[in-house]
This record gives sequence, structure tokens and C-alpha cells, in this order.
Amino acid sequence: MSEQSILVTGATGKSGRRVVSRLRAAGLPVRAASRNGEHAFDWTDRGTWDAALEGVRSVYIVQMDGTKLVRPFVERAVRHGVRRLVLASGRGIDDPDYAKDGGGVREGILDSEAAVRESGLEWTISRPGWFAQNFSEGFFADGIRAGELRLPAGDGAASFVDAEDIAAVVVAALTDDRHAGRIYELSGPRAVTLAEAVATISEATGRDIRYVPLSAEEYVAELVRQGVPPADARAFADVVEPLGKGTDAYVSDGVQRALGRPPRTFAEFARSTAAAGGWPA
Repeated sequence: MSEQSILVTGATGKSGRRVVSRLRAAGLPVRAASRNGEHAFDWTDRGTWDAALEGVRSVYIVQMDGTKLVRPFVERAVRHGVRRLVLASGRGIDDPDYAKDGGGVREGILDSEAAVRESGLEWTISRPGWFAQNFSEGFFADGIRAGELRLPAGDGAASFVDAEDIAAVVVAALTDDRHAGRIYELSGPRAVTLAEAVATISEATGRDIRYVPLSAEEYVAELVRQGVPPADARAFADVVEPLGKGTDAYVSDGVQRALGRPPRTFAEFARSTAAAGGWPA
């Protein structure tokens, strides 16, 4: 590969910072771009796009939910001579009944996928399911640290995927021609319920942590009492709803196809995160 840079948008996020770390560990030139990161990049400020794309060979696109900004960004990338695009998308995009979508997220992501496929450039699409890191870095983390995760998810299960696996797939797609034209749906090796996930973390940390299933109404009411605006509280409940229905319980083969190895288990994620101090008391 030439010494042209690899642009990583969303470089401070769950997948982006891991992609940056892996690329740098391989000795590859990386432009880590975000609103408050090493290289200024803001989806809502098109004046930042050209400097980010200048001299870039490959781009990892972490889009801004609820927008259709990827299409004009891709058009600009083509003008800058970018060769390869890797898009962060999501599982369930092909299913309009997957989740409630009052914010137009699905429509925006479908337009983004179409934009990269129609770009004339080499492209790969990553479609991960629920991140395991939601329990350590995302919106489940506070409950885990407090010792009680309260969610309107019943006994539903999901095949949580480790962000380290997502990053490994993205790096392979950014640096290896063999992944061009591929769509990788990414998941862990099996589905686990919220109760199983919390019990696994409890064992890994040596702490007493429990999962408390709530109704959607109870969950929204709790958030509102904590100061969350009612509309935002309902939106959070809508996001969690597919977990309760088991919508994301199915297992995908994307990690195996892309990397030639099985994905990490939830237990492996929990043990490594606990060992790294990911859940301080």
C-alpha cells in the first residue's frame, strides 16, 4: 500500500478508535478525524471535509444517524481521488420492522449504503449488531457500575459483537483488496440474554450485579424522573425494544468470512474488559 493516509471518521468512537489503534500498530499512516480529535472533522460542517480527504487513499465512514450526508461526502471523496470506502452500517437495515424509527435513521443508512455502492470506488459495508461494549462504554455501562441494569428487554437475547472484532474486520477491508464489494453482517458466536450477559460480567468482575426487567412504561417513567425529557426517554425505550423481542438474536457469519476465525464470545469480552479495569467500582 502507498503512503497515502487512511481517513477514519468517528475516530474517538467505539469502533473508530480501535480501528485507528490497529492501523497504527501495523505502521500505517492514519488520519484520525472527529469533531474534537486529532484532525478536525464535523459532518455538519462541510468546510472540514476537503482537508480531511486531501491525500487520502481509503476512508472508514462512521455516519451521523438521521442524516443523508454520506452521499455528498462520497461525491467529494471521488473528486479527491479516494480509492476505497468502508461504511459502518447496521444489522436489520433490510427489515423495515426491525425497530421503531421515528428519527429517520434507517432511511439515512439505506441512502448511505446506496451511495457507497454507486460511487464507482472499491467499497465494503460493515453491518454490526449490538456492541458488547454497550455494557462497558455505552448506555448500559452506568447500570452495570451501579450494580443493577434496569431495561425494558424482558428475557430477550442478542448476539452481541465485540467492537474489537468489528475493528479487525474494518481494518482488513481498508487494507486488503479481497474485501471489495462485500457486505459483512457482524455478530458474536451465539445469542445471550440480558440476564446471562449481566451474570457473565458479574462473574468476571467478582461483583454482585443483577438485571431487572421493566415494562417500557416503567422504564420511560424512571428516565423522566431522572431528568430525561419524555421524548428522549421514549426514544431510548424504542432502541431497546428489539432486544426484548429477540430481533437481534440471530447469528451472522461476517467475522468468520472476513477474518477466517470465529468471533469473540461475550465471556471473552467480559473477562478482558474486567482485566483492563473497564468496570471500576
